[in-house]
Amino acid sequence: MTLTSRPIDRYAPLRDGAVVDASGIDTVTADVVVVGSGMGGSTLAYALRESGLDVLVVERGKFLPREPENSMPEEMHIHGRYKTAEPWFDARTGEPFHPGTYYWVGGNTKFYGASLPRFRRQDFGEIIHHDGTSPAWPFTYDDLEPFYVQAEKLFQVHGTTDEDPTEPVHSEPYPHPPLEHEPTIERFADSLKKQGLHPFHTPNGMNLDTEAQRRASTASDGTPSESDVKSEAENRVLRPALEAKNVRLLIEAKITRLLTSTDGRTIVAAEADLHGRAIRIEAKQFVVSAGAVNSAALLLRSATDQHPDGLGNSSGLLGRNYMVHNSTFFIGIDPRRKNTTAWQKTLGLNDWYAAGPDNEYPLGNLQMLGKLQGAMIKSARSWAPMWALEMATQRSLDIYLTTEDLPRLDSQVTVSGDKIFVNWRPNNVEPHRELVERVTKAVRKAGYPIVLTQRMGIETNSHMCGTAVAGHDPSRSVLDANCRSHDVENLWMVDGSFFPSSAALNPALTIAANALRVAPSIVAATH
Repeated sequence: MTLTSRPIDRYAPLRDGAVVDASGIDTVTADVVVVGSGMGGSTLAYALRESGLDVLVVERGKFLPREPENSMPEEMHIHGRYKTAEPWFDARTGEPFHPGTYYWVGGNTKFYGASLPRFRRQDFGEIIHHDGTSPAWPFTYDDLEPFYVQAEKLFQVHGTTDEDPTEPVHSEPYPHPPLEHEPTIERFADSLKKQGLHPFHTPNGMNLDTEAQRRASTASDGTPSESDVKSEAENRVLRPALEAKNVRLLIEAKITRLLTSTDGRTIVAAEADLHGRAIRIEAKQFVVSAGAVNSAALLLRSATDQHPDGLGNSSGLLGRNYMVHNSTFFIGIDPRRKNTTAWQKTLGLNDWYAAGPDNEYPLGNLQMLGKLQGAMIKSARSWAPMWALEMATQRSLDIYLTTEDLPRLDSQVTVSGDKIFVNWRPNNVEPHRELVERVTKAVRKAGYPIVLTQRMGIETNSHMCGTAVAGHDPSRSVLDANCRSHDVENLWMVDGSFFPSSAALNPALTIAANALRVAPSIVAATH
């Protein structure tokens, strides 16, 4: 049966047949099915492109169009132009909320700010925190380090290894030099240095060679990029993967259930909803990479007599240990002058990332946000007129603060019919308060007397992880060290679900590096 290409929106054409047209087809077959085209799924498809395996990536969304509205914050943040996720529900209150999750080819990376740090060496070991202990991972930093190198090359990461004292050892330098600070951020960095701190040029996947490119990308932290300057899953790994004849993409198809053999040991097929019509997808290996919440929900909905509590859930941990970070949007305002920075996300600070002489427990990470505009904060200050929000953001220094969220059994994803419920209560909060206080002092010393903060709630889940933790002991983990189910022989997960701990850094590069690490095991299991 011939599978032909379907048209896509305003983008360079793909290899004919790369995008599957499944109209009129009841069953699609492949060697490896990858559920989700975000950072993990697309990177895995790239890693499998020369394996000789027939790889099918299944994405519930479609291609996000390139259009002027991509870079208009009011379209994204006020009109919700690109929001596609259905409401989820707060398990504690029963109230719906709109998650920061997007169903497009490339997943959430279409909207991220391309912050691509490595986790620190200590993040892979056991760490004592204020509210408990984050567990060790079933592999080490050294095990993942060669794949970090590969991922940094694929996503064209700009950075330097000689500024941040917490930066782990690199076997190769960053492939591109760091993005330079613009004058306002350079002054801020100088002030931090005078205060005895160690600001650094943060690792980033933005290719901004000119002032014009920076200006055009001002809103790209939180909105799509109208150009190709932002390294995300679609442009850097999925499209190159689809140039190989053995990699295909099925869009607008939502996987609703995984079907197992009679003994429950293997998956034989996936059921998908394609424009309201049920189709069957058969494969030898099934890789789930739909995001920590949706991946857990899919496996919970795939319960059988052999797996009554959800597919691959003999440990009882599927959906538990949900983590999203303690995070705060932090704005320092200097009423005397405007901040004319175009691309602001160039500075980071990790002086309090780990426990040290001045802090008994780890506090977390500081990174700049892309330059905020009035429309971006309207939802947080709905009572304020837009002219006031614009006046404030034109004079603001915009920062994102992150503290590790610890795994807890009662932080949990559950399902009821078509509804997804999330039970999340922030923990390790006291160190986060301390981080906010320390940054407040530093920012005021830098000349920003007015400080506004907004803690992020349950709806801010761009860093979600932990719902199917990896480990060596099947009674205490869902996946093994290679992210393969302990219970189901041909089930794998390569999104953030496998994280045993959340660290306090953006997870995207670690997800990509791990997908590269896991790929050879999937190939070996298939051949």
